[in-house]
Amino acid sequence: MKLDTIETFVFGNPPPRHGGRYFIFVRLTTACGVTGAGEIYNATFGPDLCCAMAEEMFARQFEGCDPHHIEKLWRKSYGAGYTMRPDVTVTGVLSGLEMACWDIIGKAAGKPVYELMGGQVHERLRSYTYLYPAEGDVYPDPDTPNVYNDPDMAAEAALVQVEKGFTAVKFDPAGPYTIYDGHQPRLEDLERSEMFVKRIREAVGTRADLLFGTHGQFTVSGAKRLARRLEPYEPLWFEEPVPPENPADMAEVARFTSIPVSTGERLCTKHEFARVLEAGAASILQMDLGRVGGLLEAKKIASMAETRQAQIAPHLYCGPVVAAANIQIATCSPNFLILESIGTFEGPYMSCLKSAITWEYGYVIPSREPGLGVELDDAAIAASPYTGSKLHLELAQEPVVP
Repeated sequence: MKLDTIETFVFGNPPPRHGGRYFIFVRLTTACGVTGAGEIYNATFGPDLCCAMAEEMFARQFEGCDPHHIEKLWRKSYGAGYTMRPDVTVTGVLSGLEMACWDIIGKAAGKPVYELMGGQVHERLRSYTYLYPAEGDVYPDPDTPNVYNDPDMAAEAALVQVEKGFTAVKFDPAGPYTIYDGHQPRLEDLERSEMFVKRIREAVGTRADLLFGTHGQFTVSGAKRLARRLEPYEPLWFEEPVPPENPADMAEVARFTSIPVSTGERLCTKHEFARVLEAGAASILQMDLGRVGGLLEAKKIASMAETRQAQIAPHLYCGPVVAAANIQIATCSPNFLILESIGTFEGPYMSCLKSAITWEYGYVIPSREPGLGVELDDAAIAASPYTGSKLHLELAQEPVVP
């Protein structure tokens, strides 16, 4: 079996755009006609450039090779150009190509990928959802009340999700995150954050865990101030409380608070996650399968985490092919905690696939289809191009001023 061709696709995610503005997909095909889908989670450059990077990496490192040789293909790509270090752009592109290879391997074997990576451990996967606006765009006017800035609206939205069956909800009311972080939380940020967890806890009681998200906004001292305000409400985690570059700083926060610290959506490769574990910076690892380096790299990270009594909670703020890969790694990992869902995996978000992801009252049911269990819908993707100029995610460009 030899890899023969690559196709790349940019899907403009329709409103309400849960999961991001666009998704970047690849499809590899072998000389004998087996296809595999992958997804690149790369927010550093525009999607068309990411597609060109994928085509070049395929031509240099993958074309004509056996897709089963994951380790060799990974090392060739990781070491290209004398790099040999975690690079979020390289590993984002590599993740998509590696994911597609596993899809091919599973289809050739007639098995889901999780059965080829240690076998099924979990029959169902507990999931959580972010609190999105009930209707309209995922990017509402920040000056009007919405679930991102109004604790009472967030509590109502949380209760709706719990009634659907979710046993955990995530929200991030801690204020703006910028290219200049970390910063000290403003008093209004501290007050808003505490009111969010208070109101949501009052609304859902003990029916659901509260997942407090931040985006590396704060200094160590600022994160400690915020953690102290949140502790009485027993969140399941305090996500990325300080910028991700220095695990020692995050470890200081982790030692200070009783709330478990989670991190990982901006990290790539086992090397960066090893430093998190060595420092004791987090006990919940949120690797994103479209960025971290692919499925095998994620499995290695999950195994490292086992040795430190850490758990995994795969991150998802991109498309449904990464969601399918997350499901594969969660299914075969003993230390799986919880899976990020984009709602209940239905509606416009899933329109780029011919296949479905099964969600049943708070849990994802792993597919028994071979490979990743998903197939791209070429016609639907072509009918929804991305015509914007903004990146998938963007930080505020001005410092936070008290």
